Amino acid sequence: MELLAPGGDIDAIKAAIAAGANAVYCGLDKFNARNRATNISIDDLNAILRLAHENGCRVFLTLNIIIVESEIAALVSLLNKVINTSIDGIIVQDLGILYLLSRYFKRLPVHASTQLTTHNGGQVMFLRELAVSRVNLARELSIAEIKALAYVAHENNIAVEVFVHGSLCICFSGLCYMSSVLGGNSGNRGRCSQPCRDEYAVTARGKYFPLNLKDNSAYHDVRELHDAGVDSLKIEGRIKKAHYVFTIVDAWRKQLDMFIASDKLSGDNSALYKVFNRDFTNGYLKGIISRDMFIDNPRDNSAIHVSATYGCSTGEDIEKAKGDVYDERTGIIARVESELAGMNAGEVPLSIRLSGKCGEPLNVEVCYPGASLVVTSGGNLSRVGTQALDQALVISRFKVLDDTGYFIEHITVEDLQPGVFLPFKELTAIKKKLFSLLNGSGEYVDNVEIPAIHKIDDNGVRPSLSILISSPGDIHLCNETAATVFFQLPGCLGKNVGDYIDLFSTNDKLVPWFPPVLIGDDFTAALQVLDGVHPRRIVTNNTGIAHEANKRGIAWIAGPQLNIANSFSLLCLKEQFNCSGAFISNELSKIQVKGIKKPASLDLFYSIYHPILLMTSRQCLFQQVDGCGKDCIDENCLEQCEKTMHITNIKEIRFVVEKSRRNYHDIYNDCNFLNPAIITDIPGMFSSFMIDLRDIRTGTTVPAGKAGIIKLFEKLIEGNADAKHDIEGCIRPTTNEQYKRGI
Repeated sequence: MELLAPGGDIDAIKAAIAAGANAVYCGLDKFNARNRATNISIDDLNAILRLAHENGCRVFLTLNIIIVESEIAALVSLLNKVINTSIDGIIVQDLGILYLLSRYFKRLPVHASTQLTTHNGGQVMFLRELAVSRVNLARELSIAEIKALAYVAHENNIAVEVFVHGSLCICFSGLCYMSSVLGGNSGNRGRCSQPCRDEYAVTARGKYFPLNLKDNSAYHDVRELHDAGVDSLKIEGRIKKAHYVFTIVDAWRKQLDMFIASDKLSGDNSALYKVFNRDFTNGYLKGIISRDMFIDNPRDNSAIHVSATYGCSTGEDIEKAKGDVYDERTGIIARVESELAGMNAGEVPLSIRLSGKCGEPLNVEVCYPGASLVVTSGGNLSRVGTQALDQALVISRFKVLDDTGYFIEHITVEDLQPGVFLPFKELTAIKKKLFSLLNGSGEYVDNVEIPAIHKIDDNGVRPSLSILISSPGDIHLCNETAATVFFQLPGCLGKNVGDYIDLFSTNDKLVPWFPPVLIGDDFTAALQVLDGVHPRRIVTNNTGIAHEANKRGIAWIAGPQLNIANSFSLLCLKEQFNCSGAFISNELSKIQVKGIKKPASLDLFYSIYHPILLMTSRQCLFQQVDGCGKDCIDENCLEQCEKTMHITNIKEIRFVVEKSRRNYHDIYNDCNFLNPAIITDIPGMFSSFMIDLRDIRTGTTVPAGKAGIIKLFEKLIEGNADAKHDIEGCIRPTTNEQYKRGI
């Protein structure tokens, strides 16, 4: 199994290599999901690749955020540089980037980020269609669930990667909008401000940090991960310093080496407590989702752990433990600095010597510390040409070699006959050959030009209204409006699948709406709905269902939680998966939405009114709030629990914690989203505007009732001049800050 380590800056990357990582993942200063890390520049990348590869360590580059339309050109420019490096893989979240890589940059190995929330076999198959060679599974899965997905992945030549150490989010990655809604710092853009770890008003259980999980550690579960078929063990921590990375990687390296050599594992994980931690849990891996996974303190747990280990009871003892931890950590930092001192991640000097005479080939010898190479021209030097070969010309033509982790220190032409010529195409061929040899990147690839997507003028199309419901008691609304009615299926269908097949079979006006998370038997049950109903069309927030709907010839619409933010994501869905329509992400601003160009024959949707989902969690969110009597989540919890509570952070912002029957736990903003302005702001772009009328009990009140609200929105879409004023007066309070701010 590969040991994959984080590298937030050059020192952390060097620390990972020195400690024995098989691979390291790092981000550039843009387009990556750890914006708070120091990160590296594109100029640093080749030197890092050279150092890593000299030490038998692979390097994966993170481009794992969603991108907006205005960034496409810069992204393509970056990919044109990256493809001519020896990078070992690109980690990606955005469907548009996946499309560009699979179409135009096929030489780059593509890895699916954990931000894609991969947790069922259909999603693995979806990613296979986009040439993904490795998938990082959702962190919430058990060993048994991982094993089932590893089987599907390996059958399709896809490697499986699992996070085994580091921070745990309280929610499913890629489906958290809390930081985005509260301050415009989107987790899908690498800017998460971690409001979940903020302090809250003390709960009934006496907790101040009710959404704060312990750190993940599978240190004692290596055998089970190996037997499940996991290919790569990934350590989280790209905002951590070099001493943290070295300590954790070193401990894991020793554990893996022991397992490989003796089929045994160490029971001593004390090294893991010597650097930052929030204590550790393997609850998700064990399938035991319990209250023990929480810790009511987001700060470093190291001193507390030492105190507990040695039975400290007085304040004086605890202060001594803190001092001991500080002294030991100071020693670790010094040892790591000494270890890294001899590792050169800087550029290496090149000495270039040209030789040859008229009628013979040109020889170019390149020397650098410890090695040299020679490239010979395919044609001969001559007395005629455009520009005679001299030092200035060679510097001009070969300066691209400065982008290889090396730099040209000096060029010698004393052994070159004066006044000779060589066609520029021959010099270009030599340059490309040298570039590839020095870079280890294979044949040089010229810049790719991406065909432009032209905006379709749909100004003649009048948008329609669509409605989302989730209660059978609201099905009568189908008969009270011409609007399309979507019905949301729960995330935990289980044994109730027959009821939902009957529901859609007897109400053919309802359009099934599939949730973003469908794990194990619930994904199987969702497929039974597809087969039992075979609806004309569906909406899905889960790419596994999208893949299966396409296989069955069912028209499908990409839901808002697929985070569609650019034209190439739309093109990806339409061309690769025959998508018939897509919701544009509500994280985008007016300007960002306006920039998107939709492909022909694809309907665009936008939710103009909805409760704002901040996160979805597999953990019980009531454990730390009201003290649920159960220690662990069980099947009855998912099937039967129905509860709504509020939590308030110390900034006095209130959130709704909601658990409905057959669904996971959700947190909603206390104030609903309302944005009727988009109808007139961007005319002709959208085929349908949706209003969400599910029974989510937030602080927004709607006195007009559901039928009355539908009539108001119908008037709004028809162009009634008073409808916007009436809606804003009726539905209060609301917000559209995301539309103003964007990501």
